[in-house]
Amino acid sequence: MINKRLLIKNLLAHNDENSFYDKKLKISLNYKEGKAKFLKLICALSNSNPENNSYVVIGVEDQFNKIEGVDFFDDSKIQNLMNSYFNNPPKIQYENIAFPSLPRYKVVGLVTIHPTNKVASLKKTIWKYINGTIFYRRGSNSLSSLESFEITNSNKNIVEAIEKNASNNIQLTLDGVFDFMNRHKKAYHPTYKVFNEQFVLCWAGEKRVLHGAVFYSRVDIELINEQVRLFYSAMDDVKIEFDNNSFRITEYVYLGLKKSFDYYPLEKTVIHFKENGKYDIASELLFEPPQFDKKLLHHVFNNCNAILEKLKKNLPITEIELADVHQIPTQYLICVLNKMPNAFLKLKAAELPLKNLEDKTGYIKYKEAIRVLRKLKYS
Repeated sequence: MINKRLLIKNLLAHNDENSFYDKKLKISLNYKEGKAKFLKLICALSNSNPENNSYVVIGVEDQFNKIEGVDFFDDSKIQNLMNSYFNNPPKIQYENIAFPSLPRYKVVGLVTIHPTNKVASLKKTIWKYINGTIFYRRGSNSLSSLESFEITNSNKNIVEAIEKNASNNIQLTLDGVFDFMNRHKKAYHPTYKVFNEQFVLCWAGEKRVLHGAVFYSRVDIELINEQVRLFYSAMDDVKIEFDNNSFRITEYVYLGLKKSFDYYPLEKTVIHFKENGKYDIASELLFEPPQFDKKLLHHVFNNCNAILEKLKKNLPITEIELADVHQIPTQYLICVLNKMPNAFLKLKAAELPLKNLEDKTGYIKYKEAIRVLRKLKYS
């Protein structure tokens, strides 16, 4: 079993990017250009490594190799993006790796591209990359072709050596458990459980009872053996269930207008631990968007637009408007789910004004709203 934090350290020791490894400070899948560049990178690494894994480390400053971290990214639908744009799509895995030097809400992203022995190519045009393009690596450069290409060097031996040196051991596992328990206050009820005598899972969250059921908020879940953060949420309420072989997470989102609020199930994730030392993660989207009166929606939409314009122009806002600022992302989200024209564009326009506020509550809710929409988009 590979300790992914140690694997990242070993990859970063190869300071220069090469034909099996790349590093990025961040990626952006919300914009066409950022999505296209990410697809190009994955395609190039996949095609250049038909016999071994290849990797992308995200959250690392390029010049000095400094670990900056990125926000937790839910990867459950990212494979659908590959399937949508590629012929012979590579199988990829995005994992969130916790580092003690980073704040609790930051991780390092690790993308693993598994070998397929097939040439991946774009099956439809995106940004300036045309249908049929094949990408591949020459050193640290990603090149393109509409025809075949030649692989000059195999990375199999060097990648296998890096992965072997990142093997987990008892000390790393114990250190990981103690680190997790110490990082979380008693109010978050840090807990661990061993599955099938080999997998150690830790979780923590603020516990509360809603409608007779136990939920957790500000939830943090890590698979200690691999140092992978499986789940993190700053806002949502989560129901946790488990038995001897599986761990189940059901996310809920709190949505509503005026006094009509309720908890809506968003997604159920099941982690199934096998006897052969492997595990599977399966996710099922449960979300049914709530529908609201159109007249009320128009009133809420216009009110959000008015407050947003004041924020963008740094104009003073009233006490009543100040109370509504934190609800702007959620209310725009409801408008998007109810198919109101331009609601998504307004939500995106709210990102920078909310980020610039001293109180970051609105910005955190903005990121949660985008996360919900991303789950729905790639389902």
